[in-house]
Amino acid sequence: MPLPTELTVHQQSRVLEIAFDDGARFRIPFELMRVYSPSAEVMGHGPGQEVLQTGKRDVLVTALEPVGHYAVRPEFSDGHASGLYTWDHLYKLGSQQDALWRDHEARLAAAGKGRDDPMPVKTGGSCHSH
Repeated sequence: MPLPTELTVHQQSRVLEIAFDDGARFRIPFELMRVYSPSAEVMGHGPGQEVLQTGKRDVLVTALEPVGHYAVRPEFSDGHASGLYTWDHLYKLGSQQDALWRDHEARLAAAGKGRDDPMPVKTGGSCHSH
């Protein structure tokens, strides 16, 4: 399991630059990170329960908090801060960007939504844990 040697948040270009000790270096767009957040809020509580994320093109990472030696917890400008991004998850986001974007575009199309549509406002019954 490759470990990160470098982690840089680029606000201007809205990417997280991450280098791993196997020589891989990725520039992961904040939008991709946000859309594929490993949090329950995005992933749901089982297959098919994922919550489609839209309107995240301009989202910023406002803080990045290390969690142990295995993950980081980014805070996003839209208030989302419950995702624990393991090195494994970040590596996957970096190395499979093209496939993940295609998958996201396909899910948007299937839902009849655009990438920049605002997220529907959640009402009641949310499963937030603070």
